[in-house]
Amino acid sequence: MTQTSDNVTWLTQEAYNQLKAELEYLSGPARTEIAVKIAAAREEGDLRENGGYHAAKEEQGKMELRVRQLTQLLEHAKVGEAPAADGVVAPGMLVTIAFDGDEDDTLQFLMASREYASNDFETYSPQSPLGSGVNGKKVGEDAEYELPNGKKASVKILAAKPFNG
Repeated sequence: MTQTSDNVTWLTQEAYNQLKAELEYLSGPARTEIAVKIAAAREEGDLRENGGYHAAKEEQGKMELRVRQLTQLLEHAKVGEAPAADGVVAPGMLVTIAFDGDEDDTLQFLMASREYASNDFETYSPQSPLGSGVNGKKVGEDAEYELPNGKKASVKILAAKPFNG
């Protein structure tokens, strides 16, 4: 899991290994694959009207952006321990909240940076309005955060446990 402060990103060993593996794939085999796609599309003729070529170049651009993001993230990463299972909301936790005290209207999310988003859960960064509102709160406590329209919303922390991927 990640927590960013002062340009340092804290990662568990598992998160670091996963991001490093993604970087190695994108920097090696994925670059080769996209180069082959571009070369094949280039051979089709006129590049101005070649949709396959332009799609491959766009894919290459997105991939190179992700390589730069991962490189910067990992350069500033510090590997640490997973958060304690003490019921206090912190980055790296799977958090369950109830909106406005309605125990039936709940949301479970992973508190982590976008780089470690999970397909299984919504991910909120510690810097997001919801993330900063619940960060440091204990199970059973209420938290308040500001909505994009400027109004305040309140939630109750129902559970907070370390995410084990």
